[in-house]
Amino acid sequence: MSDADAVDTDLYQRAQALLEPGEIELVGVIVHTDLSGDQEPTLHEATLEIGNHIAEHAGIEPTDTYVYSGNDDGEFGVNQHQGLTLDGDEFVWECQQLLREGTFDVVFYYEADIDQEGLVEALRESGYDAVGVESQA
Repeated sequence: MSDADAVDTDLYQRAQALLEPGEIELVGVIVHTDLSGDQEPTLHEATLEIGNHIAEHAGIEPTDTYVYSGNDDGEFGVNQHQGLTLDGDEFVWECQQLLREGTFDVVFYYEADIDQEGLVEALRESGYDAVGVESQA
């Protein structure tokens, strides 16, 4: 948990628990922002940019994806979004935007076959406070 030393341990552990076994193996990233609740348009732009980084590192052109926000799905939470492919609605990433202590932390999940180190580094180079999350298994 070396990268997580700089982040909220509880948030890291909760994100890590969500990676546990499912149909596909997942990893994730926590992105801390200084964006407050009244800056949701900027948060939206950041979510799209981070999603594009994830798509690129998964070998998918960002222009071949779209964001589904689940407005028509009762099982989707507020501030929960998915990046899906235009061709076939295949899963690329999912995120939850969490307002914590006045600013947003965004937790993204995606398939584990991605270049996790490269993605986290690219996010940091783009100015994001990003910490990779790996499964405990």
